[in-house]
Amino acid sequence: MTSTAQPGGSVASDAAAGHDKSAAPNLSAALDQLWVRFLPEIRARVEILEAAAAACAADKLSTAQREAAHAAAHKLAGTLGTFSLASGTELARELEVIFSKEDVPDSSIAGRLASLAAGLRTIVEARQYR
Repeated sequence: MTSTAQPGGSVASDAAAGHDKSAAPNLSAALDQLWVRFLPEIRARVEILEAAAAACAADKLSTAQREAAHAAAHKLAGTLGTFSLASGTELARELEVIFSKEDVPDSSIAGRLASLAAGLRTIVEARQYR
């Protein structure tokens, strides 16, 4: 680590100045560890959305199931963004909006719900470890 003179005579290290070259690999490794830790929860949330889409297709989506799907989509939107999966966040947000309505979605939107949930599944399963 090197030090640099700062205006006013103070000395700052490269790390303090935001130039720590080892920070990026450490952050990447930390995110990978968090991914592994939370992957079961992430998959469970995707399963909730897949089940809600299937129930919607069968005209059997209950209010409780819609609310669970809304909560799962909301949590996924934030979580996937944390892991730099912006496309997953977009899909989850669309599902969140659909499931936020008080009326249970009817079967006419079931295909879109299934497509969004399948897209989330693909994004989650495709994330590679660095």
